[in-house]
This record gives sequence, C-alpha cells and structure tokens, in this order.
Amino acid sequence: MSTATLRPLAATELHLWRLRLDLPARAQSATETALAPDERERAAHFYFAADARRFVAAHGQLRQLISAYVGRRPAELVFAANDFGKPGLAAPADVLQFNLAHSGAWALVALTAAVPVGVDVEACRPITDRAAIAERFFAPGEAQRLSALPAGEQAAAFFRCWTRKEAYLKARGLGLSLPLDAFEVTLETGQPRLLWVQDDPAEAAAWQLLEPAMPPGYAAAIAVRGREAALVDCGEWPIRGDT
Repeated sequence: MSTATLRPLAATELHLWRLRLDLPARAQSATETALAPDERERAAHFYFAADARRFVAAHGQLRQLISAYVGRRPAELVFAANDFGKPGLAAPADVLQFNLAHSGAWALVALTAAVPVGVDVEACRPITDRAAIAERFFAPGEAQRLSALPAGEQAAAFFRCWTRKEAYLKARGLGLSLPLDAFEVTLETGQPRLLWVQDDPAEAAAWQLLEPAMPPGYAAAIAVRGREAALVDCGEWPIRGDT
C-alpha cells in the first residue's frame, strides 16, 4: 500500500484512499487546521484523547483529499447531510460523491464522479456474542451460513458480512430506516456480492460490492451503484505537514 499521487477522477472510476490516523505532531496539527468549527467542537466532546486525535486525523485528511479534487481550500468546503445523516458536498454541488469510514488506526475514503458509493472498515476484535448479534441483525441466510462455518473461520466471516452490509447501507444513504436483515450479502472472502434486497427485487443487480486490501486485522468493503465503476486503488493519502 504505497503512497500515491492524485489523478483525475474519471466518470467511470471509483477512487479509494487509505488514511493513517496516528500521525506525527505537525501532520496532526495540519489536519486540525483543515477542520470546520463544528468538527472541532465534535472532536472536543470525545472522552478519550486518542479517539479525538483519530477523529481529527480522519476528518481533516478527508478535507485535504477532497480539496485536492475540487480545487478549494480544505476549511472552505461545505458539507451537508441528507435526511438520514449521509454527508455530501453542499457546494460545489454534484462535483463528486464520497464516503468516509474509520476504525482503529485506519480510515478509508471512496470517491466517484456521480454514482452513490459507501465504504466501511472495521478493526477486527474478539466478539463473544457474535452468534447472537448475527441472529438479531443479519438476514436469516447470513446467520445460517455463518453458524455453519468452522469455528476458526467465523470471526473473519462475521466482519466480512458486517462491512459489506454497512457499506451498502451507507451507499444507499438511508441509515437504519433500511434494516440490516432486509438485504443479504455473501460472506466468502474474495466474492463480495449483494444477493437480494427486500424492498426492490431488481436492486441487487444494480450494485457492486468490492473488497479492498487492508493491513492484517482489518476488514473493509465498498458498495457502488452501477456495474461500470472501475476501482482505482490510489494507495495511502500523503501525510501533510510532516516535514
């Protein structure tokens, strides 16, 4: 996952960037400078300082990244959320679609020129009530396939399922108004796919699910509407201010 330079976002491309969240002091300061006042206020309300630093690093680098695409200063970017909380650019409108996810020491940003996109990343951790969570929140077929796997494979499959479902929910921009058990995804590694969606029989065929490479101990997924979008793995966003 080498550091890469930004390239223009073509209409048929999906760009993926990885952001490190544990930054050197000068880089951390640069990300804080990029934030809007409301984001600084949100950071100030975290109980743990480490969580606040990673929030600042994720959202500050997101602004740096988008500013490089649209040609505006990071702090000048205006974001607006839809009725279910999904953020997007308020101005300039309709320039690009993006989605941010962060967990542990990493964040992911997915961008397209026009089509809806969602991304999720999870630091894989022990979950003692994994089966109960799957029975309560996953679609019946997902929970059944998960429980049928050998015990040693269930943890990784759980996080593959979780990230794929979260990525699709975020791409739809409907929040939890679309329940997690109202659609089904695959659990197998290397074969991400949306199988069915309860509210629209044709919906599953309209989406791609993708599984980007991550460091050991992390699971991630991208959902993008349309079969035309080609994934461009842009690598790691260059750390700004680390001189």
